[in-house]
Amino acid sequence: MPRHRSHSLEFKRQVVEEYLGGETLHGLAKRHDISRQLIRVWIEKYEGGAFDDDARAADLVQQYEARIAALERLVGRQALELEFLRGALRSAPRPKNGITSVVTGPSACPSREDVS
Repeated sequence: MPRHRSHSLEFKRQVVEEYLGGETLHGLAKRHDISRQLIRVWIEKYEGGAFDDDARAADLVQQYEARIAALERLVGRQALELEFLRGALRSAPRPKNGITSVVTGPSACPSREDVS
């Protein structure tokens, strides 16, 4: 049963550059344990510029993954801050008496005229 392996773009580029540098298909296939036909396919893609497109796409994916990781860290930090603030709100002392409504506000201090 044949093996199905996935090779990195750098590996493919390296093999093609070795071939273009004078290495034989047979020697490359034997050394890297891959078929000569696969190397031919890689050579065609390399000469057609497909590896450049793949490299740009891989760079773009890497940038997106880095951005996603940064956003996930930010969301995690904000979740921790929310939990901390909720805990602080729960443990904050509540006033025992007096109006604490946001609409009406706290009761006003009596003036000197009201005291007499």
